[in-house]
Amino acid sequence: MRKIDRIKTILITSFIIAVFLFSGCISEVQSNTQTNKSILEKQVDQISIPISEISQAAKFYKYDYEGKTISFFAVKSSDGQLKIAFNACDVCYPEKKGYRQEGDFMVCNYCGLKFSTKGIGTQNKESGGCWPGYLPSKIEGNNITISKVDLENGKWRF
Repeated sequence: MRKIDRIKTILITSFIIAVFLFSGCISEVQSNTQTNKSILEKQVDQISIPISEISQAAKFYKYDYEGKTISFFAVKSSDGQLKIAFNACDVCYPEKKGYRQEGDFMVCNYCGLKFSTKGIGTQNKESGGCWPGYLPSKIEGNNITISKVDLENGKWRF
């Protein structure tokens, strides 16, 4: 009888130890999942465009946010610089016409003003005048990244 009691005690003790060890593994898995989730959220906070996708022919992109479609374009200027801008400006945006490309120029579809691609991607150089809306971007590795917050802050143009 004593031998059976000892076996029961050993089995119960082993079971309790196994439960504690297993629950520690679950906590570790949950902890890692939360860490990976926050890393993923950081990556999701920006839009990434491969540099290889950008050429001297402007490429237009759309980003949907809170029921609005925010439009922007990327183009390589004739001097080889990568330029990003909203497809709207601070002045003509209520007309919702955007820009088109004519050679090395982006042309406002409302007022007809032309802008050299070399100058795009900066704050408005003419106070109060038409200018492709400034959209901050960064080159990171082989990509251009744009913060979703910067895109969302420009939604008033659309």
